[in-house]
Amino acid sequence: MADMLVIGAGMVGVSTALALQARGHDVTLVDRKAPGRETSFGNAGIIQAEAAEPYALPRDLATLLRFGAGLTNDVMWRPRGVLEMAPALWSYFRNSLPAKHATTSRIYARLTSRATADHAPLIEAAGAENLMSRQGLAILYRAPAAFAAAVTDAERVHGTYGVTFRASDGLGYLREEPALTKAPAGVIVWDQSWSCASPGDLTAAYAALFSRRGGRVLTGDAGTLQQAGQGWSVLTESGATTAETAVVALGPWAPQLLKRFGYRIQMIYKRGYHGHYGMDVALRRPLLDVANGVVAAPMTSGLRISTGAALVHRGAGPDTRQLDRGLRALGEIMDIGARRDEPQWYGSRPCLPDMLPMVGRAPRHSGLWFNFGHGHQGFTLGPTTAELLAQAHEQGSEAVLGAISPAGRLR
Repeated sequence: MADMLVIGAGMVGVSTALALQARGHDVTLVDRKAPGRETSFGNAGIIQAEAAEPYALPRDLATLLRFGAGLTNDVMWRPRGVLEMAPALWSYFRNSLPAKHATTSRIYARLTSRATADHAPLIEAAGAENLMSRQGLAILYRAPAAFAAAVTDAERVHGTYGVTFRASDGLGYLREEPALTKAPAGVIVWDQSWSCASPGDLTAAYAALFSRRGGRVLTGDAGTLQQAGQGWSVLTESGATTAETAVVALGPWAPQLLKRFGYRIQMIYKRGYHGHYGMDVALRRPLLDVANGVVAAPMTSGLRISTGAALVHRGAGPDTRQLDRGLRALGEIMDIGARRDEPQWYGSRPCLPDMLPMVGRAPRHSGLWFNFGHGHQGFTLGPTTAELLAQAHEQGSEAVLGAISPAGRLR
């Protein structure tokens, strides 16, 4: 019998397997697909050291009306999706009060401030340096007033959390970024963030490192997880695989699984899309076009354009309008080639209403641990919350940074 089961082979799950393995545990990693082929495959590939504050739900009426009327590309919604997530969205709204958000951000910043340092040894050991860039993240503003307000806020973030940035006027950044064909109003570069040319391949490289160190990666059905005597069991290609301890690191699929064990976990599923396009001149660094809610990032597959949030029914088919609008907007400032021939990818960011990941011991089941709910930052925070979970397990502690533990957060 294995020592530990980790259920879910995205960035969070693979990192968790590595952190537990490093502490001497015999670990088996289980997923229905190969490592890095689900949510971790499709993100913008940014390790966001600048993301000291999680994304709050806007509370001003004007912004909410713009969302509701479909006047912004940041958020798209459908009635069925909003109704299904209404309790979680209401909790998200309440947790976005300025005072609550400030408290949450102080906790969140402790995670993001160490993200690159926690990734660094894994990148080196996995031999994945060729996938990485340390040129920062560019935030592009098209309107002078929006740029001026963003500089003021960046100064606040720097003063509060120590995250460094530099602001550039549009013409100055146009000289710096050869992929741009038109000057924006201004750009803020958060220079401590890193980017990856293939987030799915980086996750797979971490999984290969786990295997080289003696770990097992098995194909299996997370839905078969059950208690087995004093431990836990899941059905895999090798039959029933058992362990003393199981860690659920299933991202957006975690609430559905854990409902069987009596846990009612509210989650907001923010669907996102991406597409890959040809580009003669590659971007130096990823670029967020704030006015159009879209990220452009250089990838091994071409220029990846990634969208904002779509609040839709989880079983809904693809709707690429956000991607199409973002592509048109970016085409105003860059020469973008034809789209690569590929299936349309989309996935859901697993956002908990209090904006913090859920990491630690399950409150009502011996040997069951959680590591999920990272929202927009699973790729960023996978190694960090993995280390915190492994430390808590080693110390026999209930708490992981206090506020991110399941205790007190679950009904």
